[in-house]
Amino acid sequence: MIARRTVWIMAIGCGLSVANLYYSQPLLERIGAEFGASAARMGIVATAAQVGYAAGMLLLAPLGDLLERRGLIVATMLATALALAVVAVSPGFAWLATAHLLLGAATVTPQIIVPFAATIAAPHERGKVVGTVMSGLLIGILLARTASGFLAVYVGWRGVFWLASGLMVALAAVMARALPRSSPTLAGTSYGALMRSVFVLARDVPTLRTSALFGGLAFGSFSVFWTVLAFHLATPPFGYGSDVAGLFGLVGAAGAAAAPLTGAVADRRGPRLTIGLGLVVILAAYAVLAAFGWTLIGLVAGVLLLDLGVQGTHISNQARIYGLMPEARSRLTTVYMVAFFVGGSLGSAAGAAVWPRFGWPGACGVGAGFALAAIGVFIATRREGPTFIRAAETANPSS
Repeated sequence: MIARRTVWIMAIGCGLSVANLYYSQPLLERIGAEFGASAARMGIVATAAQVGYAAGMLLLAPLGDLLERRGLIVATMLATALALAVVAVSPGFAWLATAHLLLGAATVTPQIIVPFAATIAAPHERGKVVGTVMSGLLIGILLARTASGFLAVYVGWRGVFWLASGLMVALAAVMARALPRSSPTLAGTSYGALMRSVFVLARDVPTLRTSALFGGLAFGSFSVFWTVLAFHLATPPFGYGSDVAGLFGLVGAAGAAAAPLTGAVADRRGPRLTIGLGLVVILAAYAVLAAFGWTLIGLVAGVLLLDLGVQGTHISNQARIYGLMPEARSRLTTVYMVAFFVGGSLGSAAGAAVWPRFGWPGACGVGAGFALAAIGVFIATRREGPTFIRAAETANPSS
C-alpha cells in the first residue's frame, strides 16, 4: 500500500504544478489593458497555454514509461520555473502568447505524477488514491485563479509569475527528496518506438478512445466558462475586477472535496456510472448559469455544479483507463490528456470567439453544447463491449 504521506505530497505537487496554467485567466482583462489587446485576443493566451500543454503531453508525458519518474518530475518542474520567468518579462502580446505556449508544454508534471501514483497504489485502493491526487490537481486549477487574482492587486500580474517561478524551484527540491524512485517499464526502448506505441494504443483500445472523448468535451465545457468569467464580471450589473473573478476559484474548490469520494464510488460501482452522472451535472450547471448567471448566487450555484461534474467525470475516466494496462499508464495518460486539453483549448477558443458578439447567453449555449455532445457519445457507446487490447503489440513497443 502506498503511504498516505506520499499520496498527499503527490497531491500537493500536482496542484502547485498545474496551477501555473491558470494564473493568467482572472488577469486577462488587466493584462489586456496594459498591452492594448481585446478580449478576443486575450482569449488566445488561455488557448495557447492549453495547446502547449496538449503538445507537451503528447511529446513528453510518455517518457514516464521510459525514464525514471522522480527525476523526470524534477526536470519538468525546473523547466516550468524557467517558462514562468519568460512569461513574467513579456514586453507585449505576442511574447506573452508564445510564452504561455512554452509554459503549457513544460507543465506536464501532473500527468507524470498521476500515473506514478496509480502504479504504486494497490489495485483495491487505486481509484481512491487517484481521486486524492486528482483532488490536489483540481484544487490547484481552481485556487490558482483565486491566488493570482488577489496577488495581482498587490504585486501586479508580473509579480504573480515571478512568485510562481520561485515556488516551482522550491517544489522541485521537495520532490527530489520525498518521492520514491521508479523502475521504468520500457527501459532501453527508443523514443520513436515509444511514440509509435502511443498511436497504437489510441487505435486499438476503444475504452481509451471513449474516455478521451468524454474528458475532452467535459473540459471544453469547463474552459468556456472560465475563459469568459472575468469579462462577464467586469460588465454590468457586476463591475468587478480580477480579485473577485479569482474568488470563484474558492467556490469551485469546495467541489474538489468530492474527488476521493468519486474515486471510491468508481472502485465499487464502476467508473462508467460516475462518468454519466458527471456529464449530466455539467449540463445542469449551464442551465443554472444561463437562467441565473446575472446574479452572484446564480454564478456560485453554477460554478459548484460545473466543477463537481467535471471533476467527477475526469477522475472516473482516469480510474477507468488506469485499470486497462498497468505497464502503459503513462502512454494511456498521454492519449487521454491530449484529448482532454485539446477539448479545453477548443472551449477557450469558442468562449473567446462567442463573447464579443453573443455575450453571456452565447457562452452558456456553447458550454452546454460541449456537454450535450459528450452525453451523445455516452449514449451511443452504452453497449460498448469488453475492451479489445492486443496486449503484446499495443503495450510493448519492442514486440
